[in-house]
Amino acid sequence: MSPHADVRRPPRGHWLLLLLSLTVVAVTLVCEGWTTHQVDSARAKQPCTRPIPRAADDGKPVLRFGPSGVETSGMPPGTAALTFEGGPDPVWTPRLLDLLSRHHARATFFVHGNDAVRHPALLRRIVREGHEVGSYTYTGGDLGTASPFRARAELALTQTALAGAAGIHTSLLRLPHTTAADTLCGPEWRAARRAEAQGYLVVASDHPARKPWQGVITRYSHTDLGYHEARALLRDHRITRFTTVSGGLGRPSFVSRVPAAQRVKGEGLIWSVRIGHVFTTVMAWTLAVAGSLGVLRLLLLSVFARVHKRRVHTFRSGTPRLRPVAAPVTVLVPAYNEEAGIASTVYSLLASTHPQVEIIVVDDGSTDSTARIAEAIADPRVRVVRQPNSGKPQALNTGLAHARHDIVVMVDADTIFEPESLSRLVQPLAHPSVGAVSGNTKVGNRRHLLGKFQHLEYVNGFNLDRRTFDVLECMATVPGAIGAFRRDALMGIGGVSDETLAEDTDLTMALWRAGWRVVYEESAVAWTEVPCTLRQLWRQRYRWCYGTLQSMWKHRHSLTEIGPAGRFSRRALSYLMVFQILAPLCAPVMDLYALYGVLFRGLVQSVAIWLGFLAVQMVTAAYALRLDRERLRTLWVLPLQLFVYRQLMYLVVVQSVITALLGTRLKWHSMHRSGTADPLLQEPAAGRPRPEGVASA
Repeated sequence: MSPHADVRRPPRGHWLLLLLSLTVVAVTLVCEGWTTHQVDSARAKQPCTRPIPRAADDGKPVLRFGPSGVETSGMPPGTAALTFEGGPDPVWTPRLLDLLSRHHARATFFVHGNDAVRHPALLRRIVREGHEVGSYTYTGGDLGTASPFRARAELALTQTALAGAAGIHTSLLRLPHTTAADTLCGPEWRAARRAEAQGYLVVASDHPARKPWQGVITRYSHTDLGYHEARALLRDHRITRFTTVSGGLGRPSFVSRVPAAQRVKGEGLIWSVRIGHVFTTVMAWTLAVAGSLGVLRLLLLSVFARVHKRRVHTFRSGTPRLRPVAAPVTVLVPAYNEEAGIASTVYSLLASTHPQVEIIVVDDGSTDSTARIAEAIADPRVRVVRQPNSGKPQALNTGLAHARHDIVVMVDADTIFEPESLSRLVQPLAHPSVGAVSGNTKVGNRRHLLGKFQHLEYVNGFNLDRRTFDVLECMATVPGAIGAFRRDALMGIGGVSDETLAEDTDLTMALWRAGWRVVYEESAVAWTEVPCTLRQLWRQRYRWCYGTLQSMWKHRHSLTEIGPAGRFSRRALSYLMVFQILAPLCAPVMDLYALYGVLFRGLVQSVAIWLGFLAVQMVTAAYALRLDRERLRTLWVLPLQLFVYRQLMYLVVVQSVITALLGTRLKWHSMHRSGTADPLLQEPAAGRPRPEGVASA
């Protein structure tokens, strides 16, 4: 990501790649959820509303549907057809097979398709040892209440699973949640008729009251109870033959081999389920880790904000009292096509209570009346410097060259200062180790929904982060809207660099590496105009994110440095990488997994987790608003922000990272201003009076 890379058009083809990747993830999750969990079929059988037909209600468990009606059959005397339903189970199926082998008996295993996919080796052992396999549907859902599509899918997926696991096809079916034939009533009877139309032989079981030596079809589960019941029956010497269902009926096996194409299809299902299972497991752990880190971050931000507040408002014994800073200040206002707000910005600075202020407006080749409006302000403290369009960093350097004082304040041309802000901003410079001070930026145009989103982001995100960075001494950015600097500190690092698009972040990191401290002054409030359209917001945040990536890459070697510079880098760069780069990159996939959880893992559990996370965010945001003396009523937009605004910011990070990886260097994106940063045009903050100095402007 060289800063000298060619300026090219931002890439667009990666959006197709991202859409394709998300589609693959979504399909994988849907397939895994559909083939593993229930969607529209019940786990429990509903009560019968109508009995089975009289012709089928003779107690015999095998049902055949022919042209002349339903026919039933059972096992001859002395014959027991052992059937095991469910599984294959890795714990009990091998024990059952060993038991059958010791007694030289054969049985019929009605298996779940999803268990066959998970344990294909067990299914192959069942077939290899001469036992018969039947279908017990894919997930064990009630076919009587399932939708027709789900019912067909349950049977078809089971056959595909059997083909992939053992290369077989079966015509035997046992409907879940049924026992004897008379339980095939109501919806179950219709499900049995539909299954027969697909070529299945429906097999129930004999009533428990029937004596085994009279000829029975038994049913056992893959459990400890099923194992002991089967062992007791195998020891019954009154039974002369233990066989499969087909063997007891005197029919050829109902299990047949499948063509190679069907086996390949089945193996594809097995691999897709395995991949989906691994993917969902990884996603579950990732979501748990990411969620825990997110909650931990919010809690730590609140704790450090509390610590910061106590530091600001509590005098600690032994701390030297610093003299108030009353030295003259030079304010640099770089401006490019800022005619809408330049006058309000300059007048708000002129209304400052600081004793000596010099204001230098650097017109960076504006094509509108920005310079003319600034020159028309009849105040000797205001100077206007014109230059050809060269970009904001060069405009700041030009202003720095014309500055007469040792304290320099950099201000965006759409920013409105409160009367006390300038004086409060420069007070931390009384400490000789402090080289720069970040002010408190607030959103002025917050009437509309997009403005409210950004207002919450500034208060709950940027300013809360700055309080934490101040406590940990790793302030990553002095915002361009309001920041104070020592002039000699700026000159010592060579002025403002144009190697990145986030010149404020680059400048802050350079100051840390030069040995200066950077602090946060919450009482120095400036009102700024934020983008009012999605297009402007996208361009602004794209530039910010891309510039931050450039700055992180430029100062990456500071991670191995010693002293304050190394501590700053290891704290700030690690934080930025985890929470502003990696987390947003993973967020789209995590959102898909969250939706998967709602659909397949349980709506109540998923909603409860989301509401818990939202509650933590609401509490943190409320505390941040209280710290900044803002009204709490803005909190109503926070849930909507999580569903709408957050995803846009994630896409911005994706675009920025791809652009950086491709080595493309962006052009500077200027924002159209409407002059709505003035707080008098908005509702004033709770507990804060309207700035009189701005009003007089």
